[in-house]
Amino acid sequence: MTTPSPGSSTELARSVVSTLLDAGVTEVVIAPGSRNAPLSFAVYDAAATGLLRLHTRIDERSAGFLAVGLARGGAVPAVMCTSGTAVANLHPAMAEAAHAGLPLVAVTADRPARLRGTSANQTTDQVGIFGPLVQTIDLAEADGLVVGVGDGPVHVNVQLEEPLVPGDRWVPPAPAARQERPPFARFHGGGAGDPLDAGRRTVVVAGDDAGPPARVLAEQAGWPLLAEPTSGSRTGDHAIRCYRLLLDTDLGRSIERVVVLGHPTLSRPVTRLLGRDDVEVVAAPANGAWSQRPFRVDAELASTEVEAPADPAWLAAWKAADASVARQLDALLAAEPELTPHEVAGAVARALPAGGLLVVGASSPIRDLDLMVPRYEVGARRKTVANRGLSGIDGVVSTAVGASLARRSTRSLALMGDVTFLHDANGLVLGPREARPDLTIVVVNDDGGSIFTMLEQGAEEYAERFDTLFGTPHGVDIGSLCAATRTPHWKVDSLAELEHALASPNGGIEVVEAVVRRDNRRDLDVRIRGLRP
Repeated sequence: MTTPSPGSSTELARSVVSTLLDAGVTEVVIAPGSRNAPLSFAVYDAAATGLLRLHTRIDERSAGFLAVGLARGGAVPAVMCTSGTAVANLHPAMAEAAHAGLPLVAVTADRPARLRGTSANQTTDQVGIFGPLVQTIDLAEADGLVVGVGDGPVHVNVQLEEPLVPGDRWVPPAPAARQERPPFARFHGGGAGDPLDAGRRTVVVAGDDAGPPARVLAEQAGWPLLAEPTSGSRTGDHAIRCYRLLLDTDLGRSIERVVVLGHPTLSRPVTRLLGRDDVEVVAAPANGAWSQRPFRVDAELASTEVEAPADPAWLAAWKAADASVARQLDALLAAEPELTPHEVAGAVARALPAGGLLVVGASSPIRDLDLMVPRYEVGARRKTVANRGLSGIDGVVSTAVGASLARRSTRSLALMGDVTFLHDANGLVLGPREARPDLTIVVVNDDGGSIFTMLEQGAEEYAERFDTLFGTPHGVDIGSLCAATRTPHWKVDSLAELEHALASPNGGIEVVEAVVRRDNRRDLDVRIRGLRP
């Protein structure tokens, strides 16, 4: 056994890992490679002493989204990979982390700087590869390295010379002061600004990660709460379940002011509301790398205090309209002869216990869930998360696995479409030594992209071209795909079967495939949008 020489790649890698530990990193995901071997050995030794938990994935994109999930579950993660295209495969996860304000460190191995601009193997320009939204540290030596893990990702690019393997085992020192994970940059209020007057006809829109302040504000002011499923605000009796179906009614058209917290992205009716010239928009600061809102902001929310409660008739009107539309919606879905995507979302929402975790994919499932989430009680610690920074369908399986591993939950569920599931099927590839959460993944399988049937391109005049360009039927046997990774699989096509499957988890990662139709999705959506109080 030989001690690493000063300036060696082994010494540099160990210094990087020590710095990550000091910065509060508790979870590290690695993808195998040669150039990142010094980093991998250093992380292995740190994990052996219990200072962090190590995860290994063979696909860098899945590794990156596993780290995103770990961050969403409350951990401070790092992801490590070798040079070249491996680094580029981290870009989707880093972009999501940047726009969502997630603490995530990407540590990428690189060839020495002297090889840049040459045709050396696996050598490209990795400095700034993730774009201007991600801070990059290009590192050739350990002196003065400081990694700050806050609201957003950091890229540490490490130039590593041969030899790439250590001559000894390492016992890293304990971190000098373990940092707690910093909270998301959500708005907490504070009473520093002038209280809002409650007299105007106001609604509170709670987008992704708005948090409890949105609910508290709505309750104090006596306003309706229009809360997306991942807002962290969809609790209490001010939450309006069918809000997006009401925004195009006379009641919705009578809104005079909107107070926005979090990142609203789901609903075109909400987008239209925020774009109306006759509506005042008061918004809290946005999270993530881009602080500019995509809509006109008339005033910045400086306080969640209100002068006096609003006229109770305003909230009562919204509650009555919501109850009417919700009854009609439930009756419409119950009358359908076959299982609908909305019923799948509703069953998953009901199966989420107090203290549970739900990870939701983009496209149709999160919008279906938006209409079906019941009014959860305040304080029950149900957490619903999704990658709404960029709302991509990539990496959702890995995100769900990571969030489930990081968060202590009574139960972990995931809801996603078939295309989303297939996009990250590699997320099911876990080696025998890897930690496996108890996670039930519900896949709504309509053999393609149903969300596009409800958009402009789903109109009848485009039917001849639709499947080739947007519907993209795949015909994949999801059960066989699961069997290839030894993942337990249920296939159901009725609500009763689905509820039975959700009530009988086997433990570990399992997939429940709920088969629904796509050919009637546009008609179903039209009928739902036509419901009126």
